[in-house]
Formats: sequence, C-alpha cells, structure tokens
Amino acid sequence: MAAKKLDKNSLEHSLKRLEEIVASLEHGDVPLDDAVNLYEEGIRISKECAEKLKTTELKIKKLSKGIEGQFTLNESNEE
Repeated sequence: MAAKKLDKNSLEHSLKRLEEIVASLEHGDVPLDDAVNLYEEGIRISKECAEKLKTTELKIKKLSKGIEGQFTLNESNEE
C-alpha cells in the first residue's frame, strides 16, 4: 500500500507539524529567536486544530439516526 500524501490543510498534517515543532523545542538546540517563532507557529496551528475539531464535532452532532436505522442530517443550530 502506498503512503498517503497529507493535504497541507488536513488535521493530520497540522498534528504532524506540531509534533515536529515540539521535538525541535524539546531538543533544545534551537536559537532563541527560532524557538520563539516555532512556539508562535505551534500556538497558531494548535488553535487551527481546535477549530477543525470543533467544526467536525458539530457536523457529527447534526447527524442523527432515525427509528428505521437511517441517518439524517439535523439542521438545528443547537450545540
């Protein structure tokens, strides 16, 4: 099975980049200015991931299973 290329906007790509940032910062050999830039990038990516997860959760909550076992999309804006 061929390795799947990650979309740069995907949650998986963002999480992979966060792991890279954490590893770089934990290693401790990053110059201070670069460390600050990496930290800022990590915070930005973290916020983007949280928003993607929240959006996905809301989509899932809108799906409901009917009596006959069929899934329908609930259009209410309830959280």
